[in-house]
Amino acid sequence: MVKQVEEFCAVGRRKEASARVRLRPGSGKIVVNGRDLDNYLPTDMLRQYVYQPLKITGTEGKYDILVNADGGGQVGQTFAIRHGITRALLKALPEQRGVLKAAGLVTRDARVKERKKYGQPGARARFQFSKR
Repeated sequence: MVKQVEEFCAVGRRKEASARVRLRPGSGKIVVNGRDLDNYLPTDMLRQYVYQPLKITGTEGKYDILVNADGGGQVGQTFAIRHGITRALLKALPEQRGVLKAAGLVTRDARVKERKKYGQPGARARFQFSKR
């Protein structure tokens, strides 16, 4: 008989990036797009952002995390992963919602790139005005 593993899935988003996160009980290993987290994110600061929800809830080393990150850049993907981990933790540990909410991790960061308007060179930029 196949052993059933309890798994919590969630999606995190930031800017143009999205991350599908699977959380399962394990040793604390984080794999992003088939690569180890230390190999995927170059700087220590970005890795700290990913570990933030785990540190706040005291679940470091208790869950293996598998992530499929897509779109955007490194920073956008980092915050999308963090948001996805937070949402998966909320499914696994609903009693931790207050702690995660107080840290500002539950809310999706809604800031996205403003669209370019027609007749203009950019979103806010205007063509140079010439009186004559």
